[in-house]
Amino acid sequence: MISLPALGLFAGFAVVASFTPGPAVMLAVNNAMHFGWRRAFWSSLGNISGLLTLSVLSALGINALLQGSATAFTLLKTVGALYLIWLGVQQWRRAGSMRRAEGAPQGIPLDDANPDTGLASPGPASAQARPRVLYRRGLTVALTNPKAIAFIAALFPQFLRPDHAALPQYAVLTLTFMTMSLLALSSYAALAVLARRRLRRCFEAGWPQRASAGVFCAFGIAMLRLHRN
Repeated sequence: MISLPALGLFAGFAVVASFTPGPAVMLAVNNAMHFGWRRAFWSSLGNISGLLTLSVLSALGINALLQGSATAFTLLKTVGALYLIWLGVQQWRRAGSMRRAEGAPQGIPLDDANPDTGLASPGPASAQARPRVLYRRGLTVALTNPKAIAFIAALFPQFLRPDHAALPQYAVLTLTFMTMSLLALSSYAALAVLARRRLRRCFEAGWPQRASAGVFCAFGIAMLRLHRN
């Protein structure tokens, strides 16, 4: 089994990687701004489910396939990039559309009036805030990032002991990474909700949402420029 010092070192790497802003962080912030912390949690669950899947794929040697096949790598990165750009466009279109919930007292931020959903308005926004929709988006963002597979494939073997069974060690590392990622995404989502409450007028004008939309598109464009190592 993995030694405690090695596990502690791995946890440190996982914390740094998880708290470094990336597409998953921006998705958590975006969902928190629009729908509240509790609904944003579903996209975070989708993301860590994606990490679990990537860990399994890495153990099966999928990273070697991506590194060996230019077609597979290009296809995956293109799908991931287009998905991030699509999220950015959707975010931009919804910017400034957040309104007080029907019947909410004047002067009270929406998240205070309805902390469970944080919905901006009934109708289309309600469909976007469904748990399965948010979960699916988090899962898709994780699974369409070839760098995530490469990161897991490069990091995990450094902490595996060859004289012990690989499967239990992979399970411990994966669980640790998922826990740190969930902690990071939940923290960012909570900060986004707090910022929205303090800067209600700015958020209602849509400027923070437009800024995050630009970041999504930038991540997508950057992913298109990825090359195999």
